Amino acid sequence: MECYNCGAELTKDDFCPDCGIDVSVYKVIVRTANAYYNEGLSRASIRDLTGAAEYLRACLRYNKNHTEARNLLGLIYFEMGETVEALSQWVISKSLQPRDNIAGKYLDEVQKNPAKLEAVNLTIKKYNQALLYCKQNSCDLAVIQLKKVLSLNPKLVKGHQLLALLYIQDGKYDLAKKELRLAGKIDSNNVTTLRYLKEINRQAHTEPAAAKKTEKKERALSYQSGNDTIIQPTEFKDNTASQTIINIVIGLVIGILITCFLIVPSVRQKVKSDVNSEVIEANDTITTKNQTIDSLQAQIDTLNGQLEDINDSSAATESKIASYQQFLEAYIAFSQGDVDTAGTAIANVNPDYLEGTARTAYDTINGQIDAQYLQSVYTEGEKAYNSGDYTKAIENLQKVADADESFADGDAIYFLAQSYRKNGDNENAKIYYQKMVEKYPGTKRAANSQNYLNELNAQ
Repeated sequence: MECYNCGAELTKDDFCPDCGIDVSVYKVIVRTANAYYNEGLSRASIRDLTGAAEYLRACLRYNKNHTEARNLLGLIYFEMGETVEALSQWVISKSLQPRDNIAGKYLDEVQKNPAKLEAVNLTIKKYNQALLYCKQNSCDLAVIQLKKVLSLNPKLVKGHQLLALLYIQDGKYDLAKKELRLAGKIDSNNVTTLRYLKEINRQAHTEPAAAKKTEKKERALSYQSGNDTIIQPTEFKDNTASQTIINIVIGLVIGILITCFLIVPSVRQKVKSDVNSEVIEANDTITTKNQTIDSLQAQIDTLNGQLEDINDSSAATESKIASYQQFLEAYIAFSQGDVDTAGTAIANVNPDYLEGTARTAYDTINGQIDAQYLQSVYTEGEKAYNSGDYTKAIENLQKVADADESFADGDAIYFLAQSYRKNGDNENAKIYYQKMVEKYPGTKRAANSQNYLNELNAQ
């Protein structure tokens, strides 16, 4: 026994040899818990599972860290068909003692069997449905559900007891005894099982005994006729024709009444029960198929998500490769003095994809390329404007304006506005005339731009 305070090995004294704390009460608690555990183990060995469970729960109330008691309690629950309770005890035991704990083996054996887990889940649903049918007074449907439950989990003691109780209610004592005997084989000293058996025996003794049929002995007369002995009843009644007809009519009426009040309701009840059974089975089938569909849909969604991630990653990789290729072309063109090609290529580069020396080289040459490129493009645009090729002028000057509207002290946007106007695109011309007026007020070209704006607005 170890000290609860410091973990030292305790001796016969009432004080810990290391920390000196009083452990007398602690020893009594541990001994009491061990006594309850030993009694529970003893009862479990003779299949008194209910009694064993009570003693083991008492043991855990005194010492919740008693893993042997918790593991044994889980085994008892599992043997009684209560798998969920068993798993709960084993999970708690595993959390209290992660290493060298047999509860881990129990959990692995259950979790590695998906069919077993699915059967447990289905058993719980059907048992709860049976309880609901009992509350709704649909005993025949409850019996059908409980039979399905016991076919999936024959060790469920509560299932046998509830089915026996329904049989007792219907007066089917032989079937009830059969279910209770099956429950007794699993848990030999279950109080509920014993109480139900006692009730069945009491009902059997208190029911009125069937009336014994008395045989009516006819007094007979006998007399000799030659060598023959003639035996004749003392009373002889000869039915007349009318009496015979009356008896036939009475028999027909009795037969009709029996058919109407006994056979027809029984047939109707059987048909209704069969229909309800088919509806329940159909609902179970639909539920199972819906669960399968949901599972497959979840797998499809997961695969689609993985596919989207792969596509996104592939697209990002392709963009990164394209940026490196464009940057390489820009670097080669810049090294060869081809500023136009370098400027076009570097405009297509996403610097966020560049790393290391590539990013450093980009930062170094980007500014130089931009300045030379813009000057080259502006010169081409100005030449095109002066030669009357306004479409080409718009193409080049628009690139300059997009990069830097203040290039050449606003000449770029001024000639761009002029090119749009002379090319017949008045709306874009207004935009850049307005920018010229706002950015360079007081200048001659700003005044010219305002005049052009007035003319265009007046049209």
